[in-house]
Amino acid sequence: MYRPDHAAHTASTAHNDDRVQFLVVGDETSLTELEAELALLPLCARGRVFVEVGEPSEIVALAAPIRMTVTWLVRSVRSGRPGTAERCAPGEAATRAVQAWAAEMLCEGPGNTRAVVTGSWALTTEVGEHLVEVVGMAPDAVSRPSGSR
Repeated sequence: MYRPDHAAHTASTAHNDDRVQFLVVGDETSLTELEAELALLPLCARGRVFVEVGEPSEIVALAAPIRMTVTWLVRSVRSGRPGTAERCAPGEAATRAVQAWAAEMLCEGPGNTRAVVTGSWALTTEVGEHLVEVVGMAPDAVSRPSGSR
C-alpha cells in the first residue's frame, strides 16, 4: 500500500522515532537485580539486553519484554584483546558489545535512550562512562550503582 507520508523517506534521510529505547546491561553478579529491572520495564519496551557470564552453565531463563533482544555474552568462549591469546576479562565482553551497539544504533545521538547498567564495578564504570562521555547520553538517562559514577 502506498503511503504518501513515507514517499520522501530514503536511506539517506533520518528516521526520527521519539519512542524510548532501552539498553539493559548486567553480568553474573547481578542477575537478580537485572531480572528486577527488566520486570519494571513497560510490557511494550523495546531495546537490547546484554548479559555477560563466565560459563555457558550460568545462562538462565530471563523474562524480558517481547521487543527486547537478549544477548548472552559468555567469556569462556570469547577472546580478550584482539590479536592476543588472552581470555576475555570480566566486563570486557559486555563493554565491547555496548560500544558496538551504540555505534550502530545511536550513531545520530542518543535520542530517547535509557540505560540500566548493573553488575561489577568495572562493568558499570566502563559502560556508564562510554554512554555518557562518548555517546553523549545525559547522566540521568543512565542508571547504575552510585559507587560507579
